[in-house]
Amino acid sequence: MPTISMFYGIVIQMFWNDHEPPLFHARYGEFKGIIDIRTLTMLEGDLPRRALNLILDWAELHQKELLIDWELCTKKQMPNKIAP
Repeated sequence: MPTISMFYGIVIQMFWNDHEPPLFHARYGEFKGIIDIRTLTMLEGDLPRRALNLILDWAELHQKELLIDWELCTKKQMPNKIAP
């Protein structure tokens, strides 16, 4: 699972074998969440509110890049790094 970004102790990753909808995984300490890239909502997880807000703000700024990385992952290609 490639790491595509890290900021404030949050790690953003994507899996090559993930299913639709386009999504990414976020980890913050022992907390995890799965975020839908198109709707910017948490599909599952237990992220603290502050971490989730940071993640969603970041994802909104980088939504196009995330969708490009999603496409790369579906083709089993290495996604691009995205700025924090």
